[in-house]
Amino acid sequence: MNSLDSNPYGLRDNELSSGTTIMAVTFDGGVVLGADSRVTSGSYIVNRTADKIQPVHDYVWACRSGSAADTQAISDYVRYYVDSHVTSLGRLPKVKTCATLMSHICYGNKDNLMAGMICAGWDPYDGGQVYEVPIGGTLLKQDFSIGGSGSTYIYGLVDSLYKPGMTKEECQDFVKKCVSHAMARDGSSGGVVRIVTVDQTGVKKECLLGNDLPYLP
Repeated sequence: MNSLDSNPYGLRDNELSSGTTIMAVTFDGGVVLGADSRVTSGSYIVNRTADKIQPVHDYVWACRSGSAADTQAISDYVRYYVDSHVTSLGRLPKVKTCATLMSHICYGNKDNLMAGMICAGWDPYDGGQVYEVPIGGTLLKQDFSIGGSGSTYIYGLVDSLYKPGMTKEECQDFVKKCVSHAMARDGSSGGVVRIVTVDQTGVKKECLLGNDLPYLP
């Protein structure tokens, strides 16, 4: 038997595949983040209603993909450091500062972590911003970012639907459609679609249940 038949992902001994779909996109004055809710361990669904979008600060949020334990720990560390930073300065943090802290933690521990993350939010200095922190700790500022196993199924869809200067409502529809398409194609993505919209007025969270998804398998 070909080794790829029993190990199609080239995993090491005792290593389990994990999957997810995360994304974020900027609009004039804010950002929209989205994610599915399925947590897998190999072919086993561990949790079907997980929340993969976590707050780093009031106006800065993170999408998590990879190892749930690793990404939760990174988010907690960044939140701790940012809280100390804000207390010291007495003002809101920059999104770039939060993303840079995340990148430093991921890069400094890149041999021990499996974490691909997106840090996005709004600040009064530079408006809405999206930063991608893929596995390894690179820091990339993007107009939009997608990640996780489900993202490989929707690159063409994202390229065809995205256009600069979209409104907040257009970005919300864009995220909902793309994540739901990824969930339909990727066996490791599924559950519900969670959406977080951040701008200067605050944070709005949405949850699309299976029957309300814009695209069904």
